Amino acid sequence: MGKSKTTKFKRPQFNTVGLPVNAVKEVDAEEEEHDDDDDCPAAELLEKLQSPSADVREFACASISRVVQQSQTIPGFLQRDAVRRLGPMLLDSSLSVRETATGALRNLSACGGQEVCEDMVKHDVMTPLTALLKECCAGFESAAVQMNDQKNAVEDVANEAVNLLWNLCESSNQALTVFNKSGLLDVVVQCLDRHPCNVELAISAAHCLHTVTEDNPELLCSMNTAVLGALETSLLSSQPGMAHTLLRTLAAGTLWNVKGSLPAARQAQTLSAVVATLSQCLDLDAGTLIPELRQAEEARHRNAPAATDMEDQAAVELVVEEMDEEEAEAPKHKKNGKAARVDNDFSDLLPRGKEELREAMALLTAQQTSLEIIVNMCCSDDPSDDEWEESSSSDESEMGADGLCDGLSNLMSPLCLSAEVHGALINHSIPEKVLKKTQFPKQEAMDVCQQNPSWKSLIKKMQRVQSRALTCLHSILSTMDAESLGGAAALQEAAQHLSTLVFGAAELPKDEEFLEAVISAMRSLLQMIASKNIPQHMTPQQLMSLSEAAARCEVVSVRVNAVAILGITGSTLAKEKGTAETLQVIGNALLQVATKDVDLVVNGEALDALFDVFADGDEAEAAAENIQLLPALKALQPVFKAKIRKEGRGKYSPQQLCVLDNIKVNLRRFIGYLEKVVKK
Repeated sequence: MGKSKTTKFKRPQFNTVGLPVNAVKEVDAEEEEHDDDDDCPAAELLEKLQSPSADVREFACASISRVVQQSQTIPGFLQRDAVRRLGPMLLDSSLSVRETATGALRNLSACGGQEVCEDMVKHDVMTPLTALLKECCAGFESAAVQMNDQKNAVEDVANEAVNLLWNLCESSNQALTVFNKSGLLDVVVQCLDRHPCNVELAISAAHCLHTVTEDNPELLCSMNTAVLGALETSLLSSQPGMAHTLLRTLAAGTLWNVKGSLPAARQAQTLSAVVATLSQCLDLDAGTLIPELRQAEEARHRNAPAATDMEDQAAVELVVEEMDEEEAEAPKHKKNGKAARVDNDFSDLLPRGKEELREAMALLTAQQTSLEIIVNMCCSDDPSDDEWEESSSSDESEMGADGLCDGLSNLMSPLCLSAEVHGALINHSIPEKVLKKTQFPKQEAMDVCQQNPSWKSLIKKMQRVQSRALTCLHSILSTMDAESLGGAAALQEAAQHLSTLVFGAAELPKDEEFLEAVISAMRSLLQMIASKNIPQHMTPQQLMSLSEAAARCEVVSVRVNAVAILGITGSTLAKEKGTAETLQVIGNALLQVATKDVDLVVNGEALDALFDVFADGDEAEAAAENIQLLPALKALQPVFKAKIRKEGRGKYSPQQLCVLDNIKVNLRRFIGYLEKVVKK
């Protein structure tokens, strides 16, 4: 919702819809000619939008759609008022022009990013887009009757328009305001209602609804019985296939977003249906289904070889290439404590005849989305969450989170689930299913995808599902008690599993997204284990390798969590006999981070961990003396204070500065404590 840096998949339009082959060749030739002249083709293409010929207008729109995939060309179009000139094309007398014009604006919004989306809204693209969507919905039934079994051109236009709307609302608060006030909710819900006959359009609508309902209290006032009924109908639909699984998952996420609008009498039933839908999605085994889908595709091609051509293969590979580039650039952090989605469902851009690949992509997108919804359930800070509770919440499970205040763990804010949400997650075995999804993707599925360029992008999507599962596990561990998660034995088993993920290979993982997710989950788990005095078995060598890997990582939260793991482990060991040597290793590692890390947040976390590890006990006192902890901290104290004074105000948030000031005070007190220990 108007996020600071919303990154979506760059959605190229691969087929210049409705154009003859020679027109496509003309586009290529024209682009080459302009490349030779080192000149932007914007002026000529925009001029052609005024042609009296619908074919020429369509050609121009399709060409713009292709050209703006090269982001360096976008300023040339914006400088020539492309948005205002393309806007009227959305209401052109030709449906083909409408579709290609909407596709051009869709690409412009996706490839241009947040600033371009805001510029498009500023230039009033929402007015013709709103009119187009309303006309499309009014024409659904009549178009279907006229065209019989043929492709429904009106729905194709609507699909492009809904995707453009989705892009704009995710990147622009102003677009969201227009959405709230222009009756677009009912229009998008009409697109959702097309799911029995056009699941592609319904999925686009569901993605849009999932986005616009997040943290949007103004829209909740528009939630009427018809809207809620349409969402519940989609949620409870029973059509087979992965596309419908994705549709049901998005409907579940939207219903969670609008839970405050549900009648009290239906809340418990709807919550159960939402969690059941997520549970059923997570039950699906992508490691088995993806090889089966690939085999089905091969069998179909053997039986109908003409259905596969080189142009389709090239189109698929281009989609894959664009997705890979986008995922590499995508931010992986969180918004308001909630999982930030990277919405890169691009399956509608695949050429016809790639049904099995579409299904595989839908499956993985559905599972990723399911895990993100569960994270948001655990991290929800919406006051309306209380409305889910129909009786006393005295039996709620609570546990102090390791919740960082923008990266620091000193400001503890316990997260808690309502009794109803907690019960639903437990009743549907969500913690066990999430833990299962944290396993590495099956080798058979990886091999199948590796062998075919069209399927290769699924490897990254499978890895992303694993990372989301680890983030989800972290959230579950932060909001449930040990007994709800199976007790000591289950927690130790989970700890062993996470250790295998991190230390099982010859080298520690280098992928930052995975490392961030697995270390945050490991921190939450170790903190729970320590609070229950359950033995854990990380070796000093593992601790050091984890610390060294984190030190090389640029992601601050990875370094923060690795330091916290050292602190949790060290403070546990300090209570045991014969651990002074290991405490020395941990102490030296923490001093190294406190002294040399470039980020004050990480420095502060390392100091905080030192306070915990060396707070009490004979083993801690012996280790502190051996590593000369007191003189080291005395030397560090003025440097830390100067660093806060010099860097703090401009670089760190007020919350972070508040925590850093507390650590500065605690450092002075801890030095005083060590001085008393030395004098004993």
